Parts: sequence; C-alpha cells; structure tokens
Amino acid sequence: MLLTIDIGNTNITLGLYNGDELLFVSRLATQRVRTRDEYAFELLNMFNLNSLDSKKCRAAIISSVVPEITRDIGSAVKLTTGCTPKYIEKDIRTDLKIATDIPGQLGADMIVGSVAAIDKYPLPCLVIDLGTATKMFVIDESGTFLGCTISAGVGISLNALSSGASQLPAINIKAPERTIGTETIKCMQSGAVYGTACMIDGMIDRFESELGYSFKSIIATGGYAKPIIKHCKRDITFDDNLLLEGLKSIYNKNC
Repeated sequence: MLLTIDIGNTNITLGLYNGDELLFVSRLATQRVRTRDEYAFELLNMFNLNSLDSKKCRAAIISSVVPEITRDIGSAVKLTTGCTPKYIEKDIRTDLKIATDIPGQLGADMIVGSVAAIDKYPLPCLVIDLGTATKMFVIDESGTFLGCTISAGVGISLNALSSGASQLPAINIKAPERTIGTETIKCMQSGAVYGTACMIDGMIDRFESELGYSFKSIIATGGYAKPIIKHCKRDITFDDNLLLEGLKSIYNKNC
C-alpha cells in the first residue's frame, strides 16, 4: 500500500492506495504547533478508523507547501508505518517540463497537480486549485507547464472582509438564490461565490486569448472548488483527488 500526503496551508490531505484502488481519503487541519508524536497519533487513528493495519503500508510520498512541518509529518509516517517517505523535491523525477523564468520556485502542489492532469486529461489544459490561495496554471499540448496566476483564496478573502469591516459577519460559502443580494449575508455570499465564478470565467477567456488557442480540458480541485465551479459558465471538471493521483504517479516514476 502507498500512502500519499499533500500538506497545504489549511489542510493535510492523505490518501491510501492499494495499487490503483484508493482505499480512503482523510483530512487533518494544518497546525504548525503539532509535534511528530501528535501527527503519528492522528495517522494511527486514520488507519484504525478504516480498519487497516498501518504496518502494511510499504511506501509513502509527501508534497508540501508548509516546510516547517514537512519533516515532522515524514517522521510520523516513519514511526507509524515503518517506511521512509519520498518528498517532492528538486532531486525527484517528475518528467514535468517547466517553462517559467525560475523553475525552482514552482510549488510542490502545482508540480503534483500538473503531473496528474497530464496523465488524466487531454492537453492543452488549465488546472484551477481553489484552496487557501486560488491558483490557475496552464499546461500546453506538449505537457509543458507554462505559468500560472495566484490570488487570495475564497476563505482568506472572506476572513479579511469580516475581520476588517466591523459590521460584516463571518459566513458560510453558499450560493444565494440571486446575484443581487438584499441582506448582508446574501450580499457577501454572492460576492464570494458568483464573484469568484466570474473571475474564473474571465481569466479563462484571457488565458485563451493570450495563448491563441482553447483548452481541451479545464480541471478544478481544492476545498472551495465544488461550490464555486458549478456557477461558472465554462465547462469545468471537478477532480477532488487530483493531487493524490499526481503523488501516486510521481512515486511510480521513481520506483
């Protein structure tokens, strides 16, 4: 069995594979103050909740955009499974061609997402990751990562709004019945959901105009993707486990 772990700024997503079968997906809140032993305890609980023996896990691979906890989680994996994980670092084979000015700056999450998209979808494609940040990255027909945009995520934007404006409350991300709100919460929900959906549609138009061709695939992933993309005008495929699939693919390339 292969344990795949994607460490994000908000959540840590874990997926356990037996060959190509995904046995379970679990999520932890990313907490920078947790120790190795605390993460190990959480990992053991996940295996136990799914009636699986952690010692039967023979391999693990980790991608992370939170370097201060990466090694602690790696140590927790070693403690609970007995296997030493691989990491998405510069010396690992991904076969991804990167055409940016400084390829070494590309985040592990975008590398992993690109590898999965190339494996699974027709090219050229656009990947939209709606998580802590909203990232939109372009892969051309040859499988080359061309570049991306990064903006504040939906959750961060709403938190900034409610903390910075005394009369605006914290809200759930939910689409109201109408775009034009008539009370505060629905006004904020409209801005968050429909505003983000319109931004995505508009950015896709700009990308295609700049590139001179249309995308054959547009894929969305991340914690905020599902409630947002169904309100986009463009045809967007939701892939909740895109990063886990990318981690599995990269592990296979290196073994």
